[in-house]
Order: sequence, then C-alpha cells, then structure tokens
Amino acid sequence: MSEGTMQLRAQRDQRDPQAKRAKRLTRVLVGAAAVPVMLVAAGCSSDSGSEDGKDKAAEESAASKSASPSPTVKAAAYGKLPQPCSVVTKKTLDDLVPKGDSGKEGSSNDTTTRASCSWDSLDDNGVKGSQFRWLSVSMLRFESDVTRGEGEKLAHAYYLKQLKDAQAAEGAKSLKTTPVSRTGNEASVVSYDLKKKEGTFKQQTVVTRAENVVVTVDFNGAGLAGDKTPDADDLVKDAQKAAKEAVAAVMKANDTSADAKPSGTPSGTPAPSGSSSKAPSKDS
Repeated sequence: MSEGTMQLRAQRDQRDPQAKRAKRLTRVLVGAAAVPVMLVAAGCSSDSGSEDGKDKAAEESAASKSASPSPTVKAAAYGKLPQPCSVVTKKTLDDLVPKGDSGKEGSSNDTTTRASCSWDSLDDNGVKGSQFRWLSVSMLRFESDVTRGEGEKLAHAYYLKQLKDAQAAEGAKSLKTTPVSRTGNEASVVSYDLKKKEGTFKQQTVVTRAENVVVTVDFNGAGLAGDKTPDADDLVKDAQKAAKEAVAAVMKANDTSADAKPSGTPSGTPAPSGSSSKAPSKDS
C-alpha cells in the first residue's frame, strides 16, 4: 500500500466517527421534535372530544326538559260573581221578606270571589203580633290552581263543609237534611228549629254548588208577640226558590244561558243525581 493511499484511509477513518455521531445527533433531534407535535395533536383531540361531549349532554338535557309537560289544571267554569243584592228577583223578595228594606251588601275584599247580601222584615200585625223574616245569600267562587287543584273540586269540598257547619248549629232542634234537585250540580237543605225568648225560629239553610261556585241561602222566620209560628215547609220552598234564582244569576253573570237546562242547572252539566247530590243527614 502506498503512502498516499494510507493517508487517505486515515483521513476517512477520522471523518467516519464524526459523520456517524452527526447522523445519530440528527436522528435524536428529529425524534425529539416529533414528540411535542404528537402531544399537541393528542391534546387537541382530547379537548375537542370533551367539549363535544358537554355540548351533547347539554342538548340532551334541554330536549328532555322541553319534552316534559308543564303542570296543568282544568280551568274553572265561572270567572266572576253577580252583584249579590240583585241575585233574587223583586217578586221573590216581596214574598220572602215583605215590607223589607233594600238588601245590605256584605263587606268583601274581592267581590268577584266572595259576595253576600241580606234582607230582613218585620210585618207588624198590631195586637196579633208580628212576623219576622230574614234572608241571606252568600257566594264563594273558587279558582283552579296547579297546587290546590281544580276549582270545581275545591268548591265541592267547601260545599260539604257548609253542610256540616249548618248541621252543627248550636241549639238546633228537629234537625234534618234533605237533598234538593234541579239546583246547581248538587244541593241540600238543612232545616231545624231554634227556640229563643222572642219565639221559635224556623231555620232553613240551602247549600248548592254550581260548578266552581258555592251558594248558601239562609232563611228563617218566626211569629213574634203571640203571632203564629210560620210553616216550615213553606219556608223550605221559599229558600229553595231563592237558591235557584241565585244560581241562575251566577250563570247569567258568566254569559251562560239558563234556558238550555232545567231551572237552576248550569249549562253543560247534568242535573244532580245519585250519591253526588246526596248530603249526609243528621236528625235530632
């Protein structure tokens, strides 16, 4: 081997380790540079999936809420009450409270919900005594409410309470409760005697429900200063007549035709029958 050849080989041998080290360094740097790129790509992919999942969950929740129906309740049939002192006709007032003054309206914070009126008369017969009469009509209307229920059901509960209160009158004698037909959706009359120092008072309380309105008619009479005691059956008929007129007035105030149904029966509602129109009785 010539001297020149040996010199070239020595130079090549010196360059080869440097070249090999350079190649290895290049591969390391390239590999290191690729790692952040992969991490960034993986990070982007992970964040995107998380956001997509949140959005999808929010959409599903919103869809579920929109699909759930809001609580509803059947609207009440009647939205107002008539003027209380006009619910009984003048002719009926002349029969029930003859020589009576104009009605006295009861106090109320909202006459569309609660209203009442009362009349009284004293028919003086001189030495034969006198006849006393007192008539009262009260009305209570119930609105439908999602928390309390339908107005009609609330009115039914109050109807039963009014009957119970009438039957629990202190000092009542010969008490009886009788269903009343063709007056609202359900009606009953509670009759009893009350003995006072002025005489024996015959009390009649008619409670009736017309849809979401409860009408209570109180009517009593007495013969004073020696005059005869009025006939209870006559007073019952008079009280029922006043109750029918009051129910018709409620219907008229709400633009419901009273001609399409029997007297005192709300339009669109059958006359009461069966157990729903019967009230608990209490005789003593």
